[in-house]
Amino acid sequence: MIFRKALCHRPVAAAATLTMFAGLPVGLHAQESVEERLSALEQQLAEVEPHARGEQGFSFNTYARSGLLLNSDGKSAPGGPYLTPAGSVGGAVGRLGNEPDTYLEAILNYKTVAENGTQSHYRLMIADSTTSSNDWTAGDGALNVRQAYVEFSNLASFTGIFEDSSIWAGKRFDRDNFDIHWLDSDFVFLAGTGAGIYDVAFSDSVTSNFSLYGRSFLDFPSDPNTTDGSSDTDNLVLTANNYFGNMQWMINGMSAADNDERIVGGVMEAADTGVNTMLAYHGGNFFGISDGNFKVALLHGQGLGAEVKNIGADGNLHEDAVSTRLGIYGTTYLSDTWRIAPMILAETSKDRYVEGDEYQWLTFNTRLANELSANFEMQYEASWQVMDLQTQGYEGRGDVDGDYARFTVAPTFKPQVGGFWNRPEIRVFASYSTWDDDLNGFDGGDALGQEDFGGSQWTFGTQMEIWF
Repeated sequence: MIFRKALCHRPVAAAATLTMFAGLPVGLHAQESVEERLSALEQQLAEVEPHARGEQGFSFNTYARSGLLLNSDGKSAPGGPYLTPAGSVGGAVGRLGNEPDTYLEAILNYKTVAENGTQSHYRLMIADSTTSSNDWTAGDGALNVRQAYVEFSNLASFTGIFEDSSIWAGKRFDRDNFDIHWLDSDFVFLAGTGAGIYDVAFSDSVTSNFSLYGRSFLDFPSDPNTTDGSSDTDNLVLTANNYFGNMQWMINGMSAADNDERIVGGVMEAADTGVNTMLAYHGGNFFGISDGNFKVALLHGQGLGAEVKNIGADGNLHEDAVSTRLGIYGTTYLSDTWRIAPMILAETSKDRYVEGDEYQWLTFNTRLANELSANFEMQYEASWQVMDLQTQGYEGRGDVDGDYARFTVAPTFKPQVGGFWNRPEIRVFASYSTWDDDLNGFDGGDALGQEDFGGSQWTFGTQMEIWF
């Protein structure tokens, strides 16, 4: 929905509200000045490309979800894609029928076009998250400004390889992040405060983005005797994101001065530099088999780059940390009324936080939907995860080796069925989860360590989800 800045169709009334306009007193002469300026503005808008003209003014976008997740006793149940022990290192499981929270993003945009054709875009994103079911959650919510930036595009003075480039500065999510929606997990998530340039075109099929992001590691310093008041350390992330047709090659270099003084696992061996890279392919069909789409990405990182998804976000990584992750997903129709979205996400890492630790996990997930009418479909999701986590006692966690499985049935209503990306949706669901008892010993503070959440569980609930 776009709220456009309306042109004044009553210049006399507009002039009457002015005490001074372009140095002229209120009156007939001022009225003529307003009319002239409106005429000039109308002419300017008429000369702007239609697509740019349509994007001017204010617009509003959102992502939001909200629902209840209850156990068989009618009490609130733990949930979330990162419920399992592997979730502590990014190992997500299926999210359908597995979200107990209310989370929303309110995105405000304002776009203008200068007389020379240069376009500007200001974005403000406000987000909130809570697991409370109450209508008033100011005391336990997490209201936050997640983005605030300005971007310029179609710059009149840019030529050559920069002719179609855009520049930005501020606090933002990188434009080219992409995710596996079924897991609420990004393949890669680059965000922070900084500046960059998009779409430097070296040829028709080769483009690059360059950026510098700053991030902060909270709960610092490492030395409890420090008295200088320092509470964070900056991590600088320099990125080159390169596209060769459908191929993407991303490389990130990181530097966090003095982060090696942080005490992790009882020793001062945290990384202060790091590097990671991603090679990805964005397919325009379903693995060459049928219509649809697919994405595959291989990621590898060392030091601060060993957190390969949330780039530069983890300051506790060991200086020798190494991680490798593989992600694959696709969507297609099996018939006129059945569609499917299978995916695989796996990671192995060692020396992650403490020398000698190892974290290995693998998730298989499939979302299936059967469109039964114009407004109703049955959705199904099966998720299985196997993990072997050798923590070396990091943060008091135990070693675990086992698997977790979940199956959800979700009758779903929507304004119009068709495709995995149509929203809003209203769902009711029933989910069954089961896992090896060994996983309960990972961390007494997590959901699987709770006395009333051991073994197998049925959960039920309802949820809405919307984006536009």
